[in-house]
Amino acid sequence: MSTPLADRIRPRNIGEISGQRHLFSEGAVLRNIIESGNIPNLIFYGPSGTGKTTVARIIASATNKKLHILNGTSASLSDVKDVISEINTIAAPNGLLLYLDEIQYFNKKQQQSLLQYIENGDITLIASTTENPYFYIYSAVLSRSTVFEFKSISAEDAVPGIKRAFSIMSEENGEEYDIEDGVTEYIASACGGDMRKAANIVELSALGSPRPSDGEKKRITVDTVKQVCQKTAMHYDRQGDEYYDMLSAYQKSMRGSDADAALHYLARILEAGDLISATRRLMVCACEDVGLAYPMIIPIVKSACDIAMQVGLPEARIPLADAVILVCNSPKSNSGEAAIDAALADVRAGLAGPVPRHLQNKHFDGEDAAVKGQHYKYPHDAPNHWLKQQYLPDSVKDRKYYVYGDNKTEQAAKEYWAKIKK
Repeated sequence: MSTPLADRIRPRNIGEISGQRHLFSEGAVLRNIIESGNIPNLIFYGPSGTGKTTVARIIASATNKKLHILNGTSASLSDVKDVISEINTIAAPNGLLLYLDEIQYFNKKQQQSLLQYIENGDITLIASTTENPYFYIYSAVLSRSTVFEFKSISAEDAVPGIKRAFSIMSEENGEEYDIEDGVTEYIASACGGDMRKAANIVELSALGSPRPSDGEKKRITVDTVKQVCQKTAMHYDRQGDEYYDMLSAYQKSMRGSDADAALHYLARILEAGDLISATRRLMVCACEDVGLAYPMIIPIVKSACDIAMQVGLPEARIPLADAVILVCNSPKSNSGEAAIDAALADVRAGLAGPVPRHLQNKHFDGEDAAVKGQHYKYPHDAPNHWLKQQYLPDSVKDRKYYVYGDNKTEQAAKEYWAKIKK
């Protein structure tokens, strides 16, 4: 059949939906809203393949409203006007339901054209987006809608839908399948929480398996499924929220000293081929989160990242894994970051002032100088190579930006300078 299996197996009611228990379990708010038949304007937010379009179709069917589907990537203002033209006509006696997929691609003017009609109820809007709606959707539309988040479907929740997909394929093709143990679970894991991807894998696995002998079932094996999958389906759009979520989780796991989690996110980033982001965040974390607690980690991590960039993938995974584990297992200190941020705050507040005369790079004074001579004191001429003199400008001369961290390395430095400066 020409229609993809993912469309042919769409759930027809709430009970057939895979996952999204927080939205559709008994007593859940969205389920109660749908069952009430009084549908407000809704925005569905979440990854692709998690049921947003399917739920919009179920709602349209349950409310007997005429359904229009537009996609923000291709629809124009003219398409919106065509929908509006059907308001209060015989074509839509029970009202209109507009499902606007990928609404983040609609510009402000296109979104504003809907305001009047979604506010007075002539059009019930259900919009979906894979991006954070609070960043991408016009605030006036957002204020007239209720946002519900769809989440990636767990492997456990995907299994019933995958079994249903195999059953439908078997019925449509008039053939029985002998499905090897582990096939369903492998697809559930490899689809990356995307039921559309899972259905595509089912369809290709069934079509790509060898023809059986007469009277035998078609054998579908894990090996066949692996060949179909090639790579795990990961949501990793480098222009979208999930790109930054992945990098954020990677860095925060290192900061939190969780090597297993950090390696997991590193693997996902590398599997997507994003070697540059993997190395950049690793170097940032070494400086920002380990820093002065173990200063030598900075050149070590830099060296590991240089090796990774030079050898490329797949070998790059090895020095990066070593460096990630080292960062996770190292003591942590953000005292350096805190110190420079405090200094930047003063500079941005205008607390700069002239460089003290004895630190300036000049060795003569004009006639208007109240005190002539540089009067710089050379620290190496003093015991322990230190002597007291003012280095900060007068406007901030008493500021303390750096506070010693409570780790072994910084506390040793604190004790040393306490003795010297006494």
